[in-house]
Amino acid sequence: MINWNNLDTLNSFKNLSSKKAVVLKDAMQGENGAKRVKEYSMPMACGLSFNYAAKAVNDEIIDALADLAKEAELNEKFEALYNGEVINTGEKRLVLHQLTRGQLGNDVVFDGVNKREFYLGEQKKIAEFANKVHAGEITNAKGEKFTTVVQIGIGGSDLGPRAMYLALENWAKVNNTFKMEAKFISNVDPDDAAGVLNSIDVAHSLFVLVSKSGTTLETLTNESFVKDALKKAGLDASKHMIAVTSETSPLAKSSDYLAAFFMDDFIGGRYSSCSAVGGAVLSLAFGPEVFDRFLKGAAEEDKLATNKDVRKNPAMLDALIGVYERNVLGLPCTAVLPYSQALSRFPAHLQQADMESNGKSVNRFGEPINYVTGPVIFGEPGTNGQHSFYQLLHQGTDIVPLQFIGFKNSQIGLDVDIQGSTSQQKLCANVAAQIVAFACGKDDENKNKKFEGGRPSSIIIGEKLTPESLGALLSHFENKIMFQGFVWNVNSFDQEGVQLGKVLAKKVLAHETDGALKAYSDLLNI
Repeated sequence: MINWNNLDTLNSFKNLSSKKAVVLKDAMQGENGAKRVKEYSMPMACGLSFNYAAKAVNDEIIDALADLAKEAELNEKFEALYNGEVINTGEKRLVLHQLTRGQLGNDVVFDGVNKREFYLGEQKKIAEFANKVHAGEITNAKGEKFTTVVQIGIGGSDLGPRAMYLALENWAKVNNTFKMEAKFISNVDPDDAAGVLNSIDVAHSLFVLVSKSGTTLETLTNESFVKDALKKAGLDASKHMIAVTSETSPLAKSSDYLAAFFMDDFIGGRYSSCSAVGGAVLSLAFGPEVFDRFLKGAAEEDKLATNKDVRKNPAMLDALIGVYERNVLGLPCTAVLPYSQALSRFPAHLQQADMESNGKSVNRFGEPINYVTGPVIFGEPGTNGQHSFYQLLHQGTDIVPLQFIGFKNSQIGLDVDIQGSTSQQKLCANVAAQIVAFACGKDDENKNKKFEGGRPSSIIIGEKLTPESLGALLSHFENKIMFQGFVWNVNSFDQEGVQLGKVLAKKVLAHETDGALKAYSDLLNI
């Protein structure tokens, strides 16, 4: 039987808290630093590797983290999750996003339905539909091919799929798998929908409406916006729209859509890039084969997350180091810094995935907890971020742990040699320099030019960003978030914090307000 205990009740956490802190600046100097870079690294799936040499840990602390993983029963909890136990206690639901890309344990059957077969069935339906669109068997009213796909959704229906699309767009163009341009409408701000609609040829556009319940206010509002634009263009909206929804939603069997593909309650929005939510738009944009490769990369990394040896489980070790930084060192934020323009929206996706999952102040039983949980996540791609917020990261009063992501080769392969090095070499030189600069700092008599150092970071390194390595990268962070939630004993799979504002917004629109809510409504002329 699994024990679900608060972090501050675990003996291993008390032991971890008593360990002497590593002076990172000293540990990373000279040959000691070079030795750490070689030793504090482990392979991930699809040619990636996780290097944590510049984290403020040593073998003694890692051993203590391994003890924490054992006492917190992280392996057993993950096993319970992928074998179909009710892990989402807030909503009394299974948690099955890993099952969309592979089976790690037993068959998961719910209400007589084999869930792995259900997800595979939806993937097959999407693949068949996408292939027909690409072949010109499904066309607009004039028999012309669709050239653009537009996803209408918000939150997890937008952030993950958008980040994955942007990550693979240039790769697909170079590798001749680019089928359709993808656009995304998410914000209920009318300028978002209008801006997208003004940038496309609506007559040759296929719209993907994503709403699990079929009642999401922002998404249905934007759907109406799109339908109005299609009508004004003299087009039949039902010939230009498909739905991704649940089988029980009002959208499931509506004649307003060319087709409907299904998701279920066991995959949270922020974990849905590998489900029909990401599958429809990515398969239409790049082809089903590319989406399948993405899923296989995620599945490979998922397998590593089952390893009981923390030194061979990159997601678990990354999670545990994050807990050490948050709960022992007291560091409140984490910056995600991909040195890849293709990953420009990946930090935004991780903001939701992490902060919506572990931004909790009660445990999985609804009881208040007495320790800090999820950090604030932010980030931008390098080298842009260096010319933005790195000043605070280097010399600010707060120490912010950093998670770099870098690739040895560019996606497109086009480059230029300037002053003895290529652009890609300059990019990689910058990330290498930043890691050491943050860790070691620089002494200077001029205090304004002094860098204290001691700023911890890790880096995930790959050969090139491909569908497989992108899938592995996504899986790593999803599993890191999961393991941290297990350690903190919170439910990482509900998001009650987003509900209150929705309820009050409906009251405002219904003019059922008083007090400050009415005053603000009047200020905004609602």
